[in-house]
Amino acid sequence: MGTLSKDLSETVHRIAFQDIRPDKPSNQYPSDPLLARLKELGSELWIDTGDLELAQSIWKTELTALTTNNTLANQVVQSGVMDAVIQETVDKLAEAASGLSREELIMEVGFVINCRIALRLVEAFKVKVSVELHPAISRDIEKSVEYGKRYFAVCPDYFIVKVPLTPEGLLATRRIRQENIPVNLTLGFSARQNYLAARLANPNYVNVFLGRLNAVVADNSAGSGEWVGEKVTLHTQSAVEEVRNNHAAVKTRLIAASIRNGGQVATLAGLDVQTIPPKAMKEFQESGRTPDQIQKTEGTALNPELGSGHDWSARVAKLWDVDGDFRKSVDRLMARGDLDQMSGFDLIRLCEDSGLDLFHPFTGQDLNKIQDDGKIPKLADWSGAIALDDLMTQSALQSFTRDQNALDGRIASFLK
Repeated sequence: MGTLSKDLSETVHRIAFQDIRPDKPSNQYPSDPLLARLKELGSELWIDTGDLELAQSIWKTELTALTTNNTLANQVVQSGVMDAVIQETVDKLAEAASGLSREELIMEVGFVINCRIALRLVEAFKVKVSVELHPAISRDIEKSVEYGKRYFAVCPDYFIVKVPLTPEGLLATRRIRQENIPVNLTLGFSARQNYLAARLANPNYVNVFLGRLNAVVADNSAGSGEWVGEKVTLHTQSAVEEVRNNHAAVKTRLIAASIRNGGQVATLAGLDVQTIPPKAMKEFQESGRTPDQIQKTEGTALNPELGSGHDWSARVAKLWDVDGDFRKSVDRLMARGDLDQMSGFDLIRLCEDSGLDLFHPFTGQDLNKIQDDGKIPKLADWSGAIALDDLMTQSALQSFTRDQNALDGRIASFLK
């Protein structure tokens, strides 16, 4: 898959582009006292959906952004609401993109669809919206940089580019950020992953997918799962704040992602950003809590129950730890003068040489198994030499790949 020609890129841009009216949203949305309390404690509040109508039904004045991803985009596309846009795009590219392969054509139509889904949200709410790169380019630095620039160019006032936390994604983010393009570096599962990301790539946002961490512990009988994701998230907040305090150029903020219920929303009060699914937000609002009952929680106050006899229990605790040796390894990495010339393989090798088990060399067969297992891997099937955060990132990426394949399949059904 080569770099798109300038003329064709401009053609796709024109199809994807939609002028955003400068007026404020026509609907006047109410305030919510519980959400206002979260804002008072320092949390920025986003909604985790690509569904415009659903977002409109729950929107409050305290909400300031929305996130979409491959799974959420696929849900919108499978509803049929974007069918006319798909057909329009296919028709317009029939001649302009005659030299593209079928795979490349699907990629370009998908780019337009992602833009249009996000632009519908921008038009309705006039807030920032995260748009995610296609998983097929997650290990390609040049394509990630190219598409990051292209997404931003469609709506520079409102788009945030979502890049997955792979070795190549880290290096691509580093380059994209040097052009002042906002990046949401996604699919993080530990404090140490995000400490490295903040230092190396300086994205605007990093993430902890906390609900999946609770689920992987519970589903694999490594403990009850309670408080695992919350503890990792709060300790990651401390690690990211440390980086911001010690490195003035770093502005990275933490997003609590994969929130599953209203209790987690309350526990994470004061975190930099919470991106909340509609169901969890409704549960929080209807919990019976009063604003004065919402207080910040310290990560040290949470004690997850981990099964002492489980092979993975010790590795779970590693998710919230950023020890001195890890910090020194990152310091050595940042002292290098060739970071902007590195390949993903170079970064993997340097991490291995430093004893950092961040990037296991998963085979194609491994990735197929991960995709078949879904969002939550079966830990018994994997060597203890594989770090849990690394495995979870791969599981998330492969889950998104499966949903992206379904979205691409719908696009393909419109091709002659």
